[in-house]
Amino acid sequence: MISRRPDAPGSGRERPDATMSLLADLFAGRLLDPGYADAAARRAASGDPAPRGRLRGTGVLLVLVLVGVLLAAASAEVRRSQPVAAEQRSRLVAQIRARTGDNDALQRRLEQARDETERARAMALARSAEGRRVRGELSTAAAAAAATPISGDGLVVTVDDADRAEQGDRRGDEGRVYDQDLQVLVNGLWAAGAVAIAVNGQRLTPTTAIRSAGEAVLVDYRPLSGPYRVTAVGDPGRMLDAFGGSAADRRLRALEDRFGIRYRVRRVEGLRLPAAGVLRLRHARAAGS
Repeated sequence: MISRRPDAPGSGRERPDATMSLLADLFAGRLLDPGYADAAARRAASGDPAPRGRLRGTGVLLVLVLVGVLLAAASAEVRRSQPVAAEQRSRLVAQIRARTGDNDALQRRLEQARDETERARAMALARSAEGRRVRGELSTAAAAAAATPISGDGLVVTVDDADRAEQGDRRGDEGRVYDQDLQVLVNGLWAAGAVAIAVNGQRLTPTTAIRSAGEAVLVDYRPLSGPYRVTAVGDPGRMLDAFGGSAADRRLRALEDRFGIRYRVRRVEGLRLPAAGVLRLRHARAAGS
């Protein structure tokens, strides 16, 4: 039976002599439990003073030595692999530049062959009235499909990422030009009356996609980097009047004011845009069939 006396153990009120004894032990520095003290005395009497403490200290020292050896080996391996990684990176960069140069050379050869084919076809079709009619229809269709080069006056819109030196890191990725920004810009120029558009020399067709892959902007699946030079052929005065103050122009100016993106529109005479790549149709059906 548990006693309900005020001085009983567990009643919430200990005896004054027990409390005073605990305080006396604390002030006297006797903090070790009597059971621990008796066990230590028995070990000392048997001649085995705390061997576990020494073993524990030796084990900790051994672990620290092993960790140090592993860290030193890893550091040496990293230093040894750095020249190899740098050499591999340089080799990859050289291969990319060589392949890019080969691709540009093939593109120039393709344009030259396309021009020669167009001249030969025009000469063959010009020999009859029916041929001249077909030639006119082909010219109209080729212009709509961006299959032939085009020259004329127009606008050049340049957009680029914010200047890191001026903006610092406080803008982060917000100061970059994204694919949707170029999409809005291109659609705004089409709506303003452009008859042909190219981005960094890459001609746009009715099926051209502007997308992003990581930090790169892809135009017709070809990666481009800033500054992005969007060239639009058409009536410069009409396009300036229609494009100025449009939704695309307001968006880009807002990005310029808020995030420091560089944005410039200017008139240029004598622009020339190359033909686009050959369209590969998966499915086709004659009109009216």
